Amino acid sequence: MTLLDRYLARTVLFHTLMVMAVLMALMTLVTFIGQQDDIGTGSYSVGDAFLFTILTLPQQCYELLPIATLIAAILGLGALARDSELTVLRAAGVPIVRIAASAALAGLIVAALMWFLGEYFAPPADRYARQHKIFSKFSQVDIAGNSSAWVRQGSWFLNVRQQAADNLYGGVFVYELDADHRLRLAGHAETASQDPAGRWVLLHYGETRLDSTRVESRISDREEPGTQFNVDFLGLAVTKPLALPLADLYAYVRHLKANDLDSRAWEIAFWSRIARLVSAIVVCVFAVPFALGPLRSAGAGGRTVLGIMAGVLFLLLTQTLENSGRVYELNPLLVAWGPTLLLAVIATVAIRRAH
Repeated sequence: MTLLDRYLARTVLFHTLMVMAVLMALMTLVTFIGQQDDIGTGSYSVGDAFLFTILTLPQQCYELLPIATLIAAILGLGALARDSELTVLRAAGVPIVRIAASAALAGLIVAALMWFLGEYFAPPADRYARQHKIFSKFSQVDIAGNSSAWVRQGSWFLNVRQQAADNLYGGVFVYELDADHRLRLAGHAETASQDPAGRWVLLHYGETRLDSTRVESRISDREEPGTQFNVDFLGLAVTKPLALPLADLYAYVRHLKANDLDSRAWEIAFWSRIARLVSAIVVCVFAVPFALGPLRSAGAGGRTVLGIMAGVLFLLLTQTLENSGRVYELNPLLVAWGPTLLLAVIATVAIRRAH
């Protein structure tokens, strides 16, 4: 690593820290305000709301780092251009491609930080934040939420209304189909968990069994349905895709495909996580030709406005494609990589024209 690499990378990283400090302060305020309606429900207090806010910050930091890096690269490299430092480098014979490579080094460091956050720190913190909030708000586990998760394994189907812990679920509906895909059994349990042997235990369980001649109903305080749903997959089913490590996402996509279930949303999330890592490098390269062009004579205010506009547009394009991909069943690779590839093409064309 040369002196030029260290200098440009340090400039971009310093501005990234400043931008992230501002964004995290805003997100902390917004998240904490969003918890006000839940304070007072059960034992959920102001302290619990503050803890929830702090624990969700790593996930928010992971999601905002590419945008912050884009804004920071435009600000930092724009400042160097305004002070004619980049012009001096060009006059000394340093090609623009070499400057872009030095800036990309900062993006590589940001990508490494994102990988660490996304794989080891943010997922468990986000999971614990949600679990702590659920336990604080509700004394009963059978929570009828606005969303639910469907999981299939063989002829068995489970509809999980709420996850209260890694191995504790509430509002569980159980269905079994016969070989002709006709409903054989329908049941409901207030709570469900998995014992150390891997067997599912349903508490306060009621079921209706159907065959060609009669219908039978029964109620049981404890039931073992005779199938072994993987507790990790049930936990994933009620977790946001973007809040999962890459290994878990990949395993869940394979599980869905093996059971002939729609895996599009999870494939989009998997490839989006990888694209986000690459985008941290691309945005640094993207800022170089603009710093040597329209930002050369711009003031700090102009660079800030341009950086925020570029970051917002990139964020809107990413989220729009991800949401549209699920609705319109677009190709997951196109949805996940589209914004990053578009940014890379624009950066490449701009560097070639400025060369």
